[in-house]
Amino acid sequence: MAERTLNSLNKPDATLEVALRPAAFTDFTGQAKVKERLEIAVEAALRRKEPLDHILLSGPPGLGKTTIANILAGAMGGTMRVTSGPTIEKAADLAGLLTNLSEGDVLFIDEIHRLQKTIEEYLYPAMEDFKLDIIIDQGPNARSVRLSLPRFTLIGATTRSGLLSAPLLTRFGIRERLDYYTAAQLQGIVQRGAGLMGVDTEPQGAMEIARRSRGTPRIAGNLLRRVRDYAQVRADGRITEEIANKALEILEIDKDGLDEMDTRILESVIVKFAGGPVGVSSLAVAVGEEPDTIEEVYEPYLILEGYIQRTPQGRICTEKAYRKLGLSMGRTGQGRLL
Repeated sequence: MAERTLNSLNKPDATLEVALRPAAFTDFTGQAKVKERLEIAVEAALRRKEPLDHILLSGPPGLGKTTIANILAGAMGGTMRVTSGPTIEKAADLAGLLTNLSEGDVLFIDEIHRLQKTIEEYLYPAMEDFKLDIIIDQGPNARSVRLSLPRFTLIGATTRSGLLSAPLLTRFGIRERLDYYTAAQLQGIVQRGAGLMGVDTEPQGAMEIARRSRGTPRIAGNLLRRVRDYAQVRADGRITEEIANKALEILEIDKDGLDEMDTRILESVIVKFAGGPVGVSSLAVAVGEEPDTIEEVYEPYLILEGYIQRTPQGRICTEKAYRKLGLSMGRTGQGRLL
């Protein structure tokens, strides 16, 4: 019976995540400066009856890049077509996407830094002149045909903007970087989400979830759903500070937002590598995780909170990391129990 109940609680999570996303800037919390600049761009484009300039949104995962793209498409009255850099393998794939767009539509390319260079070159005339050059036939019979495209807006999202080539980067008229959210902003996001889910949540309970969400709305939403499950199965369904604490303890997320993998990374640097420096490849082997995942998912928060530092020689742990694990720094950086 308990298993069936838990399954029924978790079943709608995929559609729920979409429903929790704000549909307009008025419901979007945080990123105030980015939001203001984009609202001005939308209003100006609507007055001129033109599509928006191409937009590049960068920043760590889970901060709202896809949500903002959806809001922009809705504000402009267009449809958003979604794809990602790795899935566009051939020029024909890109041509299919572009020729199916209508006037004012938005083409959203996630992880755009992973586009192949040959695909990028087909994208340049499409972004600048709304033209697409395609090659028909092969060998001596090959010929180039130029197709006209409807005026559209390309919105690219990336977690690593430094990997974009200069020619592609300069073709984005608007470039915005999203920053991590404060606990107060995340508290508002959690309370809004709880209201949409029909879960009674005290402000202190929402703040407890927000403080452990690593400054990321996506993580806040995931934790809210897991705390909701706990509250409905082990309590009366109401999320209080005590219930949130107990649920997050089961999830092994401490009061600083660090989970089991974060702790394992810090322990490996301190204990196995004498506090560092250590390269990301060696660290990945030590903790059993992919190097890209460490660099893009775990490391940004650990650096932001001052637990580790990147140096030319590799990663090193700070004194704060030693204190977090209850260790003292030796002369060589090797940790000793306090």
